[in-house]
Amino acid sequence: MADESALPDRSPQDLWAELRKLTAARIALRRSGASLATGPLLDFQLAHARARDAVHAPLDLPRLIAELATLGLSVIEAASAVENKQQYLMRPDLGRRLGAGGETKLKAHAGFYDVVFVIAGGLSARAVETHAAPVLTGVLPELQAGGWRIAPLIVVRHGRVAIGDAIAGALGAKSVAVLIGERPGLSAPDSMGAYLTWNPNAMIADADRNCISNIRPAGTGYADAAGKLAHLLRAMRARQVSGVQLKDDSDRRLIEGN
Repeated sequence: MADESALPDRSPQDLWAELRKLTAARIALRRSGASLATGPLLDFQLAHARARDAVHAPLDLPRLIAELATLGLSVIEAASAVENKQQYLMRPDLGRRLGAGGETKLKAHAGFYDVVFVIAGGLSARAVETHAAPVLTGVLPELQAGGWRIAPLIVVRHGRVAIGDAIAGALGAKSVAVLIGERPGLSAPDSMGAYLTWNPNAMIADADRNCISNIRPAGTGYADAAGKLAHLLRAMRARQVSGVQLKDDSDRRLIEGN
């Protein structure tokens, strides 16, 4: 049994301070009676305001397209059936469908592609404006070096994850990777997710997709996200499955040096 007298004399606040360095979660918040102390309360209200702002902020489409155009692929704007942000929040089904004339526009660029990358603002436009290009900068050269046929990059202002299925079908892509702004949280208003689907079609369910979440410098970093994306896409093509049938073992392979 350890000699308690030999343990360092540290206050509970010192111990919690060490733990706070390891997580963005709000733990052991100071209180005043039955309520939060003023400092933690104001921090919470600020985080909540940032999350709300992230949901309602518009996607700077011209700026995003200009940035993606530097990656060496054509960039095409596609429209969902959503008319505005309020409708996007109230009608998720419309965000999963291409708008009028959208399929015809994309079919003009149809071919035989291994993958199409779709970038959608989702619930945090700031997330894709900040993180989409750096992640694609890491993954595109790796796939191109392996001989992958990559479709033009597709940007959607008010798109949901499932709109990638319709886009892939119109372009003739065997797989789709949708980069989309995730629902903001109280510790991360700018988190991006990547949803990967093999053989995308109208019958695809959520269980048929693989997801890489929390893509941002303080979460899943750009290099890690690009590596996971490339690894999962290669595994999808090799096994011709995705979702629950395909386990992401990229971390194990990294540890083993493969």
